[in-house]
Amino acid sequence: MGRIAQLDRRCGSFKGRRHIRGGRAHVRQAVYMATLVAMRHNPHMKQKYDALITAGKPPKVALPAIIRKLGILANALLRDNRKWAEISP
Repeated sequence: MGRIAQLDRRCGSFKGRRHIRGGRAHVRQAVYMATLVAMRHNPHMKQKYDALITAGKPPKVALPAIIRKLGILANALLRDNRKWAEISP
């Protein structure tokens, strides 16, 4: 999966928090909404998000981690020519 936001602002003399700019806005918006739905309805994604929040990660850090997890899952499904199937615990 390509990067959602390609350029982060950081250099040796910069003080403060990094912020990200650039990337593909239409892809970022679509993936963002898909991630919100996945975190709400997919127990595995919700569990991972809750674990990150419990570990002290801010939501703006936890959300991209779930976006990346969804991207890896989507690539694996496409690579193996499979459809999504919920696995019972």
